[in-house]
Amino acid sequence: MDSDNSSTKISPTFGPYSPVRKVGNLYFISGQVGIDVVTHIADVDVTEQTIKVLQNLSIVLDSVGLTLNNVVKTTIFLTDMANFTAVNNEYIKVFNEPRPARSTVGVNELPRVGGDVPILIEIEAVAAKELS
Repeated sequence: MDSDNSSTKISPTFGPYSPVRKVGNLYFISGQVGIDVVTHIADVDVTEQTIKVLQNLSIVLDSVGLTLNNVVKTTIFLTDMANFTAVNNEYIKVFNEPRPARSTVGVNELPRVGGDVPILIEIEAVAAKELS
């Protein structure tokens, strides 16, 4: 399956892109933000947004038969690097050893897709169907 956002569980894309694309053994998951997939509203707290981002990432992975254990690389975008520790506290709860390779990037802002609440974090990922 190249891409599929037909499931009502997957948050809709907010632009001209696919939530997930498959190339060979790899799945490229577009950046997920901390909005509720039903209400499309984001919490103001970075911890709550991080929890929701990770849930949304898991939902997209599930749509193609994968789990968080298949993730081999993540990129985290933060609007405030002071939130780094809070994000790590939630990240380590969902990613088992060996954790994915990772980059964390500070950005000026992220698109406001959760109503008037600023989006504080976005995570994109690369997953592999078969891990070696």
